[in-house]
Amino acid sequence: MLKQSTDQRRLEKDGKPFFYLADTVWSAFTNITLADWAYYLHVRKQQGFNVLQINILPQWDRSVAGEVMEPFGIKDGFLNLADKNEAYFAHAEKMLAMAVEEGFTPALVLLWCNYIPETWATKFGHSPAFRKEDVKAYTAMMMEHFNQFDPIYVISGDTDFPTENVTDYYLNALDVVAEKAPDALKVLHICGRLGEIPARLKNHPALDIYFYQSGHNVEHQQTAYTLAEHFSQLEPTKPVINSEPCYEMMGGYSPERYGRFSREDIRRAAWQSVLSGASAGITYGAHGIWSWHTVDSTFGSTIGEGFTPPFDWRQALHFEGANDYAFLKQFLLENQLTDLTPVDVLANPIADIRASESGDKVLLYVPSNLPVYLKGQFASPNDYAIDLETRKQVALSKTFQEGKTRVAMTPFTKDALYIFHK
Repeated sequence: MLKQSTDQRRLEKDGKPFFYLADTVWSAFTNITLADWAYYLHVRKQQGFNVLQINILPQWDRSVAGEVMEPFGIKDGFLNLADKNEAYFAHAEKMLAMAVEEGFTPALVLLWCNYIPETWATKFGHSPAFRKEDVKAYTAMMMEHFNQFDPIYVISGDTDFPTENVTDYYLNALDVVAEKAPDALKVLHICGRLGEIPARLKNHPALDIYFYQSGHNVEHQQTAYTLAEHFSQLEPTKPVINSEPCYEMMGGYSPERYGRFSREDIRRAAWQSVLSGASAGITYGAHGIWSWHTVDSTFGSTIGEGFTPPFDWRQALHFEGANDYAFLKQFLLENQLTDLTPVDVLANPIADIRASESGDKVLLYVPSNLPVYLKGQFASPNDYAIDLETRKQVALSKTFQEGKTRVAMTPFTKDALYIFHK
């Protein structure tokens, strides 16, 4: 089972550092056959993913092809816990058993925001809501189904906290998980670009991790690093993870803008997050996987920031960005760099360049190939750069003058990771 490290900034499993590398497959329980699920797990295991983020209830903006099983009936506009579809949960348990057998940790969302009155998503009227008095019973019911899989419990999904009433809903759920799964990691998944969590939740002794979401709006991608800095400096200290950066090939450009997030865009979000304080892990998303889209599906989102149609999940499963995220995890673990701490080392501060240190190494993420200037002298002949798309390596060319190290341009044309030895 996963737990916090002693410094409360990282995760561990069986006493060893655990870098959280999650894939986003929110709509798994409603959309996926067991045969397709087996193939999906095989591919993601080979790539090195170790966590799967899944919404327990139907994802409101999922892709839909034909009839979809529902977990509960509806009565007077609310979910009716007395009208429970046992087949839905039996299917979910089979899927989680398969995932755990392959070495994955499930991260299960209990209450996506569209099910909670007064959140931003409920105004669109796409789904029934919970009565507040039913939240504890529902949460306990989910514990009975899913505790056997040692999941991370994600109390909220994509939520804001516009009222104290909304906070009450999530507190009720968190209290039940704390009682019935005391050793499970517990976290809130909050809406894009949100930096504030109500004190009653942030300071709850059962909350173990800070998730943030830099999200899918092209105009706010700097939040990959600004929110990492923000959450890593909060008290109480907790591991920080960007649980929803921009998804590969999603159009996060709003209806008035044209384009999709590229492999390079999502790679930038990952490295900027991890080197800026969100060093406990990172979540990947492919536009087509999270909603489990097929060529004959109807994509459910006509609002929000993901307007462009998804790709078929079989194609999205093999987007190259997933391998870039897997390389990030592999590189940090193989080089024992899981205790990264942001460091002020740039003599010419550029916000998009991110720097972090671990032991005798300083890592620099450089999104564009230009000369870089560092404070002090970095003279090691072992310093090198990695082209993050091709994984090619070259030695760094450096000169020292007037208290600064000038790092010359590399032959690379895209983003790179520079590794310096102090």
